[in-house]
Amino acid sequence: MDFYNDIFRYSDNIAITDENGTSYTYGEMLAAADDFASQIPNRSLIFLVCENCSESIMAYIGCLRRKIVPVLIHPKIDHKMLHQLLGAYRPQFIFCPQNWHAQGVEMAAFGRHHLLKTGNENAPEMNPDLAVLITTSGSTGSPKLVMQSYKNIISNANSIAEYLDIQEDDRAITTMPMSYTYGLSIIQSHLIKGARIIATEKTLMDKMFWKLFKEQKATTFGGVPYVYEMLKQLRFERMELPSLRYITQAGGKLSKDLTLEFSEICRNKGIKLIIMYGQTEATARMSYLPWEYAFSKAGSIGIAIPHGRLYLADVDGREIMQPGIVGEMVYEGDNVTLGYALTAKELKKADQRHGRLETGDMAVRDSDGFFTIVGRKKRFLKIFGNRVNLDEAEGLLNQEGFKCVCGGRDDQLKVYIVDADENKMAEAVDFISAKAGLNRSAFQAVSVDEIPRNNSGKVMYSKLEEIYG
Repeated sequence: MDFYNDIFRYSDNIAITDENGTSYTYGEMLAAADDFASQIPNRSLIFLVCENCSESIMAYIGCLRRKIVPVLIHPKIDHKMLHQLLGAYRPQFIFCPQNWHAQGVEMAAFGRHHLLKTGNENAPEMNPDLAVLITTSGSTGSPKLVMQSYKNIISNANSIAEYLDIQEDDRAITTMPMSYTYGLSIIQSHLIKGARIIATEKTLMDKMFWKLFKEQKATTFGGVPYVYEMLKQLRFERMELPSLRYITQAGGKLSKDLTLEFSEICRNKGIKLIIMYGQTEATARMSYLPWEYAFSKAGSIGIAIPHGRLYLADVDGREIMQPGIVGEMVYEGDNVTLGYALTAKELKKADQRHGRLETGDMAVRDSDGFFTIVGRKKRFLKIFGNRVNLDEAEGLLNQEGFKCVCGGRDDQLKVYIVDADENKMAEAVDFISAKAGLNRSAFQAVSVDEIPRNNSGKVMYSKLEEIYG
């Protein structure tokens, strides 16, 4: 099913409810989407500054229906990065909040947003399959965009809706930016089934979020690991949320301890916890852990999504058939994106991946066919000739109560600890050097004010090393 064209069949269903309680049917949403898109020529390039609101969702749907190509931009994007993106892609139009910093001639107003014409006259030549452009989750100052096709987004939305068993009466409340691939996938996979999106910019730490949640009887939400850390602080186990049917987690590996804790909480509450794994380069999802295994397979990312295939490859690219052997995870499916672009001229490039993605994640498969990530291919250091997994080191330290992340270079692993005194830093070095069985001279602890994260909650390791060395 094509979620942006075929959803007219749900015309009388509520598609979006905003944080003020205003609701729009699918019929109203499609009419507004088409009205917006009618202002813009087919195959134009537009910067869509997305908030979690009805106007942004309608504008996005309008772009897809008219074959206009949007670049999804977070409203709090770094000014330097925005300047680079504008210079590299020269969009003909910008859709943004009216109080946002953008230059152009106003063509139309849509609620609190407006459509601007930039003065860049000619649209770049683009691959006819190109549907949407999304910044990579790790980008801090790079104009690199992921090129997602119409087939990609339709395939992934259908697969997600299938394994989550999304129903027309589901109501998903937003917890992550629409400009982030995980947040966008929640919107798309619910619209494709005629379900409702409860759109809000409020965070889980805001009382108004939970007031809206209860008033609108939300049945589901998703979150990156950082969201689950917040839920733990909020004492999620004590919350009375009778409408909640299931919750999802992706956007980074949730610690095994936190997975077990939330598995137990959800089991007691009768809520399904579904752990997922994905990358922007695969549109959104590549695997999921069926809720029945949330406790017994804690730490696993599960199995491939419907209509996709996961396997492990050795250093020579050959498929690893035996269980228990570490290899790079490779994914195949219709949701594998076209590739990257760095400038407008690259938007015309043909499919660079042909349905196959080397994820860069190292994993192991158990005898039941379930995958567990053990680290990033590039998140390894050689310490005195020994290979050290930075993700594993982080996990061990955090289990010991050190609020930290790890980085560094060969023969010098750095532990960045939040608000640590000399004693705490010495304890961390002693602990990790003992665990690794290596001389403590190869390890250094650094006290930091905070761990920098991007808008989706992922650690910005490059920023960390830039600030603290």
